[in-house]
Amino acid sequence: MSRALYMGDSYLKEWDTKVKSVKDGKFVVLEDTAFYPTSGGQPHDEGTITLEDGEPVKVIYVGKFGDAVSHQVEPENVLKPGDTVHCKIDWDKRYRLMRMHTAAHIFMQVIHNATGALATGGQLGLEKSRIDFSLDDYEPEKFKGYIEKANDVIQQDLKISAIFTTREEAMKVPGFTKLAKGLSPDITDVRMLSIGDFDTQADGGTHVKSTIEIGRLIFLGAENKGKGRKRAKYTIEP
Repeated sequence: MSRALYMGDSYLKEWDTKVKSVKDGKFVVLEDTAFYPTSGGQPHDEGTITLEDGEPVKVIYVGKFGDAVSHQVEPENVLKPGDTVHCKIDWDKRYRLMRMHTAAHIFMQVIHNATGALATGGQLGLEKSRIDFSLDDYEPEKFKGYIEKANDVIQQDLKISAIFTTREEAMKVPGFTKLAKGLSPDITDVRMLSIGDFDTQADGGTHVKSTIEIGRLIFLGAENKGKGRKRAKYTIEP
């Protein structure tokens, strides 16, 4: 099992650890990792893994396979099991995705409060992000209003925190997930993310410490993807 440092500290940029295993010379499992793997609509981190007195090896993809977080690296055949390494995240990419992700939670909660809709899909990006909602009516102008309400919440400078709890306790929290598909049955220990008193929901991604760090949301448009699936696209200021 890889110890997922990103679950406890989204702001950890550098750390030392050991290489646990290497497959095909390029798929590296570390004992401890803060590299976020592609999951839940949030893209993977990038960065470097460096041997002592060695040249940095680039991390070009990160995925989770069972309990292991695997890092695809280039060049290949540099790292070996047992190596002590220094890891560094591409912070500009990570931090923008953190801002995008926290913005998504606020946007989802605003729409859920107004309509009861849940998220049926979504994808975070560096330049733009999207969320699909379980809405029947296609009213793009309303999305603009929801974006402005989300901006009002952001300006309140709400603090963001997370705790781990059991699935049973998490399910007692009203609206503990805003995903239409619900929480995966495989998850027994749940990380609950709270944005002040505005929203609390299950989440395993990386987030900022305060809403004010997000900046301002900008509405990019809407699409009608069919019955019960309306898409809103947004970005955040640089």
